[in-house]
Amino acid sequence: MNKKLEFPNDFLWGGATAATQIEGAYNVDGKSLSVMEMIPFIELKDRKDLSQTRKLTTQDLIDSIENKKGLHYPKRYGIDFYHRYKEDIALFKEAGMKIFRMSVAWTRIFPNGDEAEPNKRGLEFYRSVFEECKKQGLEVMVTINHFDMPFSITQNYGGWKNRKVIDMYFKYAKTLIDEFHEYVKYWLPFNEINLGVLFSAMGLEGSTEDKSLAERLAGTYQDLHNQLVAQAKFIEYAKKFNNTKVGCMVADATTYALDCNPINVLENQQKEQMKKFFYYDVMTTGEYPSYSKRYFKENGISIVKENGDDEILKNNTVEFISFSYYMSSTIAKEEVELTEGNLMKMGKNPFLVATEWGWQIDPLGLRYCLNQLWDRYHLPLFISENGMGVLETLNEKNTVEDDYRIEYLGKHFEQMSEAIKDGVNLFGYTMWTPIDVVSAGSNEMSKRYGLIYVDYDDYHKGTGNRFKKKSFYWFQNFMKTKEI
Repeated sequence: MNKKLEFPNDFLWGGATAATQIEGAYNVDGKSLSVMEMIPFIELKDRKDLSQTRKLTTQDLIDSIENKKGLHYPKRYGIDFYHRYKEDIALFKEAGMKIFRMSVAWTRIFPNGDEAEPNKRGLEFYRSVFEECKKQGLEVMVTINHFDMPFSITQNYGGWKNRKVIDMYFKYAKTLIDEFHEYVKYWLPFNEINLGVLFSAMGLEGSTEDKSLAERLAGTYQDLHNQLVAQAKFIEYAKKFNNTKVGCMVADATTYALDCNPINVLENQQKEQMKKFFYYDVMTTGEYPSYSKRYFKENGISIVKENGDDEILKNNTVEFISFSYYMSSTIAKEEVELTEGNLMKMGKNPFLVATEWGWQIDPLGLRYCLNQLWDRYHLPLFISENGMGVLETLNEKNTVEDDYRIEYLGKHFEQMSEAIKDGVNLFGYTMWTPIDVVSAGSNEMSKRYGLIYVDYDDYHKGTGNRFKKKSFYWFQNFMKTKEI
């Protein structure tokens, strides 16, 4: 028997993508390379072991400029959205979507980051994309920086540790809202802003230097502070535009204490504080929370602030909260059995099943997360990423019988509906992703998330043609009936 779910009539259903994972055309119309486009594809014998990817350093990225023989850089090719965006946006509309969350490539607007004027060809491209969304009746949510800083900024300025980058980012972000405010209502300054610190804690800071954990953390928290200041400057500027809302985007993942041992319960609370609530707290209150000050003191972390930083953070907080949710994990004081989770090792939960990449599927955890965030912040919530990556191939009917994805989406939609009944103000959802893209973490096309299959393999061989999966038609029907 079908179950009908309850959602507001104006609920924003849609899909999310990122420029470096879909656009391609890496050397077209004045574009330069971003840091994401410098990472070569590495074939993994064990898809649940991303240790090789974790070992990439700044020197690896610099070496990849030379295009060493045999290396392939998937994010330079994406799925050729740059030339096929009209076709893709029409498919999103056909599926019944109401909103398209996308990112703008910094390297198309200011290719090196420090140009005096923006690249007109880049602005023309995005204006065409936004016009097409408007034509198809799709609302747009833009992520200003989705992990794709111009590589030249890291080379010439050292990345976010340099305060000059705040002004570069602001100039870029200001250009976007000046040019496109009539098309874009919702803005996210950074994607999953907490991942930089989490990766640094695991040795993913991308440095060739042999630094201690304390040194790595101190550096990335300084980078983070500069990003938060840049975001606040953008929020301050965006207030001049009517009907514009600026939110945040955090990588969220429900965590549970491994058991009811008070030691593990406290450990889970403290991990939650610094892995996710810290970011929400700063961006919603404009202040560094008290627990973070103890953490910084005990870990030898000192953040350098300039005059006015505290004031601009305090006066320019976000208007809504968006977050990604893919999985949950367990936390304990002692060592626990681990599984993969979006480049991070996470505690295994014996009550959950996992994908081929070790991501533990937990729809109930999404309802738990939504209630947590609503109770704590009382700001409108938006799920900006949620989905599952699976190995898939086209069958003889040129489709994919992806019942597992239908089950995954249906169960998460059900818990979203339950959270709304709980009183949570959830106003939208964009799945990751409506169409197959290059994986952010593993650089694969083989890891397929979409309702739409794209005929490229990990080495960009194939026609690039789009094919609707079974889940496409299921989602299309769900948009009409709200039944799972």
